Amino acid sequence: MKLLLASSSPYRRELLSRLRVPFSWQAPEVDEQPLAGEKPQQLARRLSATKAQVLASDFNEHLIIGSDQVASCQGQSVNKAGNYANAYQQLQALSGQHVDFHSGLCVFNTKTGEAITDSVTTKVVFRELSNSDIDSYLRCEQPYDCAGSFKAEGLGIALLDAISSDDNTAIIGLPLIRLRQMLEEFDYQILEHLS
Repeated sequence: MKLLLASSSPYRRELLSRLRVPFSWQAPEVDEQPLAGEKPQQLARRLSATKAQVLASDFNEHLIIGSDQVASCQGQSVNKAGNYANAYQQLQALSGQHVDFHSGLCVFNTKTGEAITDSVTTKVVFRELSNSDIDSYLRCEQPYDCAGSFKAEGLGIALLDAISSDDNTAIIGLPLIRLRQMLEEFDYQILEHLS
């Protein structure tokens, strides 16, 4: 079985590359709007499964990996800011707050039609941020394509008081520990497929 990453995210490609297995990638066309009443964790799981399954008809004998991340603070979704002004407002609102990052993950077997879907939650505590802190960080790292307007794998770690997860790669967008477990359920052993 071949691996296909259903994502255009350079962060997810970099993470999957860490496993040193051959894979290809393709961006799926998926409407990412939440359904009425859908909770952030449910949304992350549904989008992950949809991203994997939408490409299934184009790829035979593949394990397609779909992933999506949805952040929430006090029950409200925290989206990608898209630009400096939105990111500035977002970080002001997240200052001193607890934020959950739900990283959804799906592995879809195109040969059998079976899918495994799960999510890993990372709990983050933002420290109290001054306006100067926010401005300096945003001008340096420009994390406008990241939920929560920060990159935990970079300078964004300086914005935090605490981070907690069962998988330290989940916060970046692709939980590799859980992915390995899911691939093994389809008899794909990473250490047997090293490139």
